[in-house]
Amino acid sequence: MSFGSKSDRSGEAVAGIILAAGSSNRMGFDKMWAPLEGLPVVGWTIRAFAAAPSIRSLVVAVPSTGEARMRELLLQLEVAARVVVGGEQRQDSVRCALEACTDAEWVVVHDGARALITADVIERGIGEARVTGAAIAAVPTTDTIKIVDAERIVGTPDRGTLWSAQTPQIFRRDLLLRAHQAATASASDDAAIVEALGVPVWVYFGAYGNIKITTPVDLQIAATLLTAARSSPERGPTDEKEDDGGAFPASAKRQLSRRDRA
Repeated sequence: MSFGSKSDRSGEAVAGIILAAGSSNRMGFDKMWAPLEGLPVVGWTIRAFAAAPSIRSLVVAVPSTGEARMRELLLQLEVAARVVVGGEQRQDSVRCALEACTDAEWVVVHDGARALITADVIERGIGEARVTGAAIAAVPTTDTIKIVDAERIVGTPDRGTLWSAQTPQIFRRDLLLRAHQAATASASDDAAIVEALGVPVWVYFGAYGNIKITTPVDLQIAATLLTAARSSPERGPTDEKEDDGGAFPASAKRQLSRRDRA
């Protein structure tokens, strides 16, 4: 698939960035290439971005040993994408990818290990970022979170204010590049780097099924979700409704309303 052939309704080019250069220490092997229902994990991620109408180009960051294998997978999937070698840290890989997509006004950064992402979640995020300036997929936390010091609980934050951050995370390319250039410490996601500039970042409802495959158990869960999705082809593995029937706090629902941001 050639991304350049897609229509661009806004006039501003959007590039997808897929991060597939991690070490996979917790998995014990390269999780990006773990078999998942007929494709490697990262193959499902690439297919979702190829199906997203607003994505005009795609950059995949891989380890130095993974270039040839990724190019072979892209040929198999018939997806045109640029492959770049990432760095030692996540931030290094993002920056390498940012420098490769100079023609894009917006970038959609996504962890390759979140293989159950759908075009719908990607498109909703792009729409949200166009309204707010910067947006990330997230879901309200369902667990009670404890702050722990040396195995002793020292605090219990209000769950109603807590969200679990996911990817995709969508920013203007020049903003994210500036944030990375100014970063003086490591961060676990791009939102934190942009926040450090004092720029507000907003959440939009992602999907509870948009899991990050980190352990062998996650791989089993992902396979189950994909199998279930095949039995309901009109819904993707992570297609969910924002209307939760009252399960989320009212404060969380208010944050999802664009009207509150005007």
